[in-house]
Amino acid sequence: MKDISRLPSEHRPARMAKLAVLPVFLPLEGKRVVIAGGSDAAAWKAELLAAAGAEVHVFAPAADLAAEFAALIADPSLSGAIVHHDRHWTPDILEGAALAVCDAASEVEAGAFHGAAMAAGVPVNVIDRPEFCQFQFGTIVNRSPVVVGISTSGAAPILGQAIRRRIETLLPPSLGAWAELGGSMRRSIAARLTPGAQRRAFWERFVDRAFGPAPTAADEDRLARDIGQLASGPRDGGGRVTLVGAGPGDAELLTLKAVRALQAADVILFDDLVSDQVLELARREAKRMLVGKRGGRESCRQEDINDLMVKLAKAGKRVVRLKSGDPMIFGRAGEEIARLEAENIPVDIVPGITSALAMAAALGVSLTHRDHSRSVRFVTGHSRKSDLPDDLDWRALADPSCTTIYYMGARTVGQIADRLLAQGLSPGTPVALASAITRPGQRLLSCTLETLASSMQAIDVSEPVIFGIGAVFAAKTGQRAAWRGSAIESEPKSALAM
Repeated sequence: MKDISRLPSEHRPARMAKLAVLPVFLPLEGKRVVIAGGSDAAAWKAELLAAAGAEVHVFAPAADLAAEFAALIADPSLSGAIVHHDRHWTPDILEGAALAVCDAASEVEAGAFHGAAMAAGVPVNVIDRPEFCQFQFGTIVNRSPVVVGISTSGAAPILGQAIRRRIETLLPPSLGAWAELGGSMRRSIAARLTPGAQRRAFWERFVDRAFGPAPTAADEDRLARDIGQLASGPRDGGGRVTLVGAGPGDAELLTLKAVRALQAADVILFDDLVSDQVLELARREAKRMLVGKRGGRESCRQEDINDLMVKLAKAGKRVVRLKSGDPMIFGRAGEEIARLEAENIPVDIVPGITSALAMAAALGVSLTHRDHSRSVRFVTGHSRKSDLPDDLDWRALADPSCTTIYYMGARTVGQIADRLLAQGLSPGTPVALASAITRPGQRLLSCTLETLASSMQAIDVSEPVIFGIGAVFAAKTGQRAAWRGSAIESEPKSALAM
């Protein structure tokens, strides 16, 4: 055997990077655990340990029990799982325990409990006193039997909670049911498939399903019946396409379902308006392909995008067609769905937040405020000929009781204003302009219909631009006189803070 210690460091196999702690998962079913103290913090630890199957013995005078702890002990569903002893702890209670936890009232008590546990050979945790802890409780994502533990080694518990929230978005609630099904199938898989490539192929196909809806009895029967085919045939018998709304730019506005689709993708076909922050949430191994279409710029033809989706899906790929905003609002989704369905390719749609709603949120304006608007319309200001659509009903669009949001109208804004004025809409009708909504360069501007065309000159039309016309925008412009007629650059989440 080659002595790798003599090799230059750059030729040695990579080693595990330094770990602050070793993550260990400890089975506690039926094991005795001791908790000393009756605080809320101790109650949380008791509930957690009971959920893991431990028999939790709580030592604390009844008068010292917090209300939450007393309610937990009295809960009939936890009868036998949490046993209360109406007295202070003593060293003898630690004998034979699997774990020991204490919420100490003082440094002296913390040291005494730690010493007693060490003498009894029991792993010990004294709450909020890391110097007296042999183990720590991490933040948990529970999809049991799938359990994810997160630790910051006590350095930043709030960061651990933030990480947990992010992971929660990636793991559907149904994951636990799939894990249980996988466990129940392991014996039959071992009997029917040879170790190595066959078993790995089956489990890879199994995992494809695990991030979807919870398994049904029909799913179980189908998996059991098709074990051999799944181990040798193409994944799912073919690929599929998911149209995903990426929202206006801010990655935090993605839906949970959108994040899961990105995490499951083999290939992502994305528009050039999709932000880097959104793409960062995608599966690392996924191939990313820019297929953007922008007015006035060199773009991919829609027919070529359709052909590419069909080709990839027929090759067995899970394709995400990632569109800015919502795919069903001026996103050419109808053409893509029709082509995919004509090729018998499964297609799913995940809605996104369209920029009109993001603008309304940034302004704090209800687009359908009952005192000002009876309806809301989304209108395109851009036709196939890169001009104003010639089939719009301008008389209807000039209705003063309606809120109208115009997409892709930056280059036709003068024509839009002229048509509405010609139909009798008041020159003083309030207008809100938005550029790069929710993005770092977000800008908002208030004007009137009469000054709309000239006001657009203050907007960077290389960024996505929308504008809204209607009485609902009057309240904001009236309350914020300084905002009227001048561009406001701001952070996306505090768009109008002044």
